[in-house]
Amino acid sequence: MKPYTKTTGTISLSLVMITSMATSAVHAAEALIYKNPQCGCCENYADYLRANDYEVTVKPTHELPALSRDHGLSDEYQGCHLALIDGYFVSGHVPVTVIEKLLSERPDIDGITLPGMPLGSPGMGGSKSEPWKILAIDDGNPTVFVTQ
Repeated sequence: MKPYTKTTGTISLSLVMITSMATSAVHAAEALIYKNPQCGCCENYADYLRANDYEVTVKPTHELPALSRDHGLSDEYQGCHLALIDGYFVSGHVPVTVIEKLLSERPDIDGITLPGMPLGSPGMGGSKSEPWKILAIDDGNPTVFVTQ
């Protein structure tokens, strides 16, 4: 067994700090959600994010479609609400596992969306009846980010 040295301790501490920073980069510290004022499922989605260690601020607005377009999301791909998380938009009831994939991979896109209000998605009631296509949006152009 090697004796403890100042250098060994510094290296160990550095590795712990790097590991800690990498782990915390997966979870966004803050999510700002824009939603229609009377929408209850958007509140359920905010609670879902909070339960998954996100700090969430909800801003009711009657300008959700315009805000979504301002972020590069055309009307046909808009979800129920618009969240801004760590430099990306996340539109609709996107599962946290997909958000974590987005934040860990950091692709060069504007954001992701799960259009509409699919049953069984986080914050929505009901049962999932088919796989969801979560789209990546880059300069208004959609591609499939993940099917879940």
